[in-house]
Amino acid sequence: MKVEYTNGEITVVWQPKICHHSGNCVRNLNPVFDTGRVPWVDMNAASTDEIISVVNKCPSGALSIKQN
Repeated sequence: MKVEYTNGEITVVWQPKICHHSGNCVRNLNPVFDTGRVPWVDMNAASTDEIISVVNKCPSGALSIKQN
């Protein structure tokens, strides 16, 4: 199962089954990635470039980017 979040420019794809829950996304960009809210990803809380930078550092590959 994949879950997608978009801001109109990009779409973040999250694959929960392969997520290692390292917390890199939450620590590095908490306004966007916050496990304390539903949905846990707010694509309007940071710039597209900031989101791409953090997603590219996901160690498990559970987060990825699709260009819209």
